[in-house]
Order: sequence, then structure tokens, then C-alpha cells
Amino acid sequence: MAIGTGVATAIVVGFVGLPLLSIFLRVPLGTLVAQLHSPVALDALKVSLRTTSISIALILVFGTPVAYRIATRPFRGSAAVTVLLELPLVLPPAVAGIALFAAFGRVGLLGKPLQAMGVELPFTQTAVVMALTFVSMPFFIRQAIAGFASMDRRLLGASRTLGAGETRTFVHVGIPLARQSLSAGAVLAFARALGEFGATIMFAGSLPGATQTLPLAVYGQFSSGSLDSALAIAALLVAVSVGLFAGARVLLRVRDKDNGASWAPSSRSGSVIV
Repeated sequence: MAIGTGVATAIVVGFVGLPLLSIFLRVPLGTLVAQLHSPVALDALKVSLRTTSISIALILVFGTPVAYRIATRPFRGSAAVTVLLELPLVLPPAVAGIALFAAFGRVGLLGKPLQAMGVELPFTQTAVVMALTFVSMPFFIRQAIAGFASMDRRLLGASRTLGAGETRTFVHVGIPLARQSLSAGAVLAFARALGEFGATIMFAGSLPGATQTLPLAVYGQFSSGSLDSALAIAALLVAVSVGLFAGARVLLRVRDKDNGASWAPSSRSGSVIV
């Protein structure tokens, strides 16, 4: 059994690791760095950082109170709402993009009302932000709900008993207690948004300097035959993704450690250590 699992592990690790390693070995490091200074790469980097940052800010502002409500005050239909919010996790990105177009495009459900107000969303940076938010929000929502659900509810009750309202309890007690989960969720959502491709190209297109993000630039450079440039941008995305994923794992490990400590019985008094 040990030999079999060892062989299976080696095969799986090789299958996943070899393509990623090949990105860095296919082209000399100096060439990769030089290609990152190309106008295409720099423009795509600016667009990605701008749109991803706005997307994460929106997710934090709107997603945090939603997760808190679902985790601490379940309501009728909250399970259905949770499933709906997590559905983009399993939707093909192209489906997400065409769904956004069907809702907000020129001929979409809200197309005519938006046009009447002089608003056109498709193929703009706003469309990029919407696509990134749509596909990456579930990564934050899941972690946020888990973080709020694992809090010691007695602390929330104590806050209310001391006269704090629901909003103050949420801001001064709930968010600090769930900060590791919120941070990890934000990091995972950022990584997902940074690597989004399908929904973005369907709803926002790939206009250099306007809507072309880093993943779209990889595809554009590869399609035009600029393999070195495509590999350089891909290498940057891999490096950033590894860093973000490692950071999220550290935050979740700290959260699990803190939760274990907060619920562990004290050997001296039998009380709960908070």
C-alpha cells in the first residue's frame, strides 16, 4: 500500500508541478524579467491591479455584513441565499460572462434602462470589475461565514448586554474575532480575481490598456506568437498566486489555532479560555 500511494503521489505532484516549473525553465530568467517591462505587460498589470483592488473593496464592503447575517442570524431562506452566493464557484467562467451580458448588456434585462440613463457597461473597466466580483465573491463569502460561525456567541451577547447595538457589536466584536477568516477570504478572492479569464473576456473583452487583464494578455501574446512575453506574464501570475495562497493558508492555520485555544477548557478553573 505504501508503495502504491507513493507512486500515485509522485505522479500527481509531477503532473501538477512540471507544467508550472516549465514556465520558469522554458525561458531564461533575464528574458522573463525583460519581457515584464514590455508595454503590453505593464498595461495589463495596471488594469489588473486597479480592477482587482476595486473588486475586493466591493466584496469586503458588501460581503462582510451579508456573511455576518447568515452566520449569526439565520433567516428563512438563508440556506438558499448561501447556495446562490456560492454558485459561481461551480459555474463555468464563460457561463458567468454570458450571464452578466444577458443581465447588463445592451440587449440584456437591464440594458434598455441603463442605456436610457446613459450607462453602457459591457467592454469597459466597470465590466471587468463586475466580472471579477461575480466570480471571486464566493471565495470570500465562504471563509467569512465560517469565521463568523466559529465565534464565541457569548462575546456577542455580552456586547449587547453592555449596551452596544447590532452595528457596534458587528464592527467592534464580530470583525475582530473573525479577522483571520476575513483576511484569508480576501486573499483567496484576490487571487481568484487576479487570474480570472473567461467571464472577463465574455463581458468586458480584451482591449489593451482598458480591459485587458494579465490572464487576457497571456492569451493575446500567445495567440500572436509572442511566447516569451506570454510566459513572462504567466510566470508573474504563478509567483503572485503562490504567495497569496501561502498567505491564505497561514491565516487559516492561525484562525484554527486561535479557535482551538478559545474553546479549550482551562486546566485550573474549568472555565473557557478566551
